[in-house]
Amino acid sequence: MSIWEYANPKKFMQTSGRLLPWATGLAAAALLIGLIWGFFLTPDDYRQGSTVKIIFLHVPAALMAINAWLMMLVCSLIWLIRRHHVSALAAKAAAPIGLTMTVIALVTGAIWGQPMWGTWWAWDPRLTSFLILFLFYLGYIALWSAIDDPDTAADLTSVLCMVGSVFALLSRYAVNFWNQGLHQGASLSMDKKENISDVFWLPLLVCITGFVLLFVALVLLRTRTEIRARRLAALLARERMA
Repeated sequence: MSIWEYANPKKFMQTSGRLLPWATGLAAAALLIGLIWGFFLTPDDYRQGSTVKIIFLHVPAALMAINAWLMMLVCSLIWLIRRHHVSALAAKAAAPIGLTMTVIALVTGAIWGQPMWGTWWAWDPRLTSFLILFLFYLGYIALWSAIDDPDTAADLTSVLCMVGSVFALLSRYAVNFWNQGLHQGASLSMDKKENISDVFWLPLLVCITGFVLLFVALVLLRTRTEIRARRLAALLARERMA
């Protein structure tokens, strides 16, 4: 079986229809367990107090905001190289989800930053690149809406996606590139000295799993909607020509 079989809309609809209920159910279970565990069953941090618990929303949302754009990049490259319409529609479907994750990350980051830094916002390298990523999400969605021809829209948004990927990577690795800045290092690290305590690490992993599954479920759902909308538009166009 080749992965390119799923570029066929009919094959994609059949497979995604089987996967969607499982992804939705597992996402709901992981989020329910992770958020209850994180917010209600973990202790306050000795330095940050109860504000540390914002990581159970902030970290998964920030990770998915970045990885959603990288997923869009992969789909855009597939579209440009192989001209598979499902990949272009999947990238389009993922954009509003990634935008929402970016907003959650920015808002929760500001809520955490005000008591920790004494300010709602700072022009920190990671924060600034994340804000630019947010603007790229807006531009990507607006470009899809502004162009009537779907293939032209897919081409131009794919190019925009490649440019915006620079800021997606900067959002992830800005702390490594620039030592200065208010933003703390990674919450999850292979280095035990930098990694957070297990009491927060385990529920955080469950929350991240829930966000990943939620993203998968929403992308499948929205891609299926985009395929149906494309089919409907084609049928209406045929009727007008008849």
